[in-house]
Amino acid sequence: MNYENTLEFARQMDGRDLLKEFRNEFCFPLDAQGKPVRYFAGNSLGLQPKRAQEYVVQELADWARLGVEGHFHAKNPWLPYHETVTEGLARIVGAQPIEVVAMNSLTVNLHLMMVSFYQPTRERYKILIEAGAFPSDQYAVASQVRFHGFDPKDAIVELKPRPGESALRTEDIVARIQAEKTSLALVLLGGVNYLTGQAFEIAEITKAAHQVGAMAGFDLAHGAGNLLLKLHDWKVDFAVWCSYKYLNSGPGAIAGCFVHERHARADLPRFAGWWGHDKKTRFLMGPDFQAIPGAEGWQLSNPPIFQLAALRASLELFDRATMPELKKKSELLTGYLEFLLKQIPAVSIITSAFAGQRGCQLSFKWRDDAKGLIRDLTKQGIVCDFREPDVIRAAPVPLYTSFEDVHALGEGLMRYAGA
Repeated sequence: MNYENTLEFARQMDGRDLLKEFRNEFCFPLDAQGKPVRYFAGNSLGLQPKRAQEYVVQELADWARLGVEGHFHAKNPWLPYHETVTEGLARIVGAQPIEVVAMNSLTVNLHLMMVSFYQPTRERYKILIEAGAFPSDQYAVASQVRFHGFDPKDAIVELKPRPGESALRTEDIVARIQAEKTSLALVLLGGVNYLTGQAFEIAEITKAAHQVGAMAGFDLAHGAGNLLLKLHDWKVDFAVWCSYKYLNSGPGAIAGCFVHERHARADLPRFAGWWGHDKKTRFLMGPDFQAIPGAEGWQLSNPPIFQLAALRASLELFDRATMPELKKKSELLTGYLEFLLKQIPAVSIITSAFAGQRGCQLSFKWRDDAKGLIRDLTKQGIVCDFREPDVIRAAPVPLYTSFEDVHALGEGLMRYAGA
């Protein structure tokens, strides 16, 4: 693609965009002048689908009208409500329906997965993570290691980029897996690093982990709804994700979990709850737990219906747009943003230049006063994201970002650089 730094070019691209109408399905915050903002923070919190309010209000109305009978007689009965999002989530992450479930929050799901898939022995006890992983992942991993009686300083192996580089090289990840092969129990990486925006090559890393007898799990908080995933085909053991970023389900929304179907066994160690019990006998309230086959067997409690309603509204849009088409647009949008950023001397991009190693997020450093830049962009009606000490994250989300939005961001950066 030969990009041009002109408003005319951006509008021509928007005119050819087959997904442009999806922008109208979302609510945009307004700037100080009452105009819709240019929103590049979907990697932190996605915009609200307009139908989310309708779907949540429907459940509120049924609660008011039916009380407890809503579990059976609501327009969308609550008892099986979580099943309405199963197939949509499976399509998002490239899974079989039996392999996914909407439940809990991301870190709760991560702990539940490590209970089952981190079973250390005296010889094989180490967990491989990326240095600078999202703090919640670091805390969860360290606490699991301590719970099993190991020292995190010894049991946690951190991957760091080569000197002078911001991204991890896949060959270095594979080499470290090989180096730790006799002591490695689990490889646990983010699908996309939250700070640098690097997307890891999940298939190759999973294969390398399995070759040395380790499990492979991924935190897809920044991957679900952003990357084109094939978790089933890649034979990933487990994955977890939140749904309030690219999946646009609202602040603190219900999370998701993937467990490969080869692990659909009742004999795996797990922390159990009544909602993961066999549906046929759940309400007999028996004392012995019988796990539902597949990912549903890891459920603990009945899920929050209002959060599921918002998620359902978003997944309907993904099904209409499809992940392959969204990924195509994402690569064009992100490529255009990269083209514009490279024209600004004050910018240093830290996200990979290879489309296969990034989603729609570009992270970059500003020469000085990045916080001042964020404040200036906000005044211009442009919403980006700042992370200490000096990283700005911008995510042109293909469901609702236009090429004109990207051009406006580039113009805003150039204006500030010239100030």
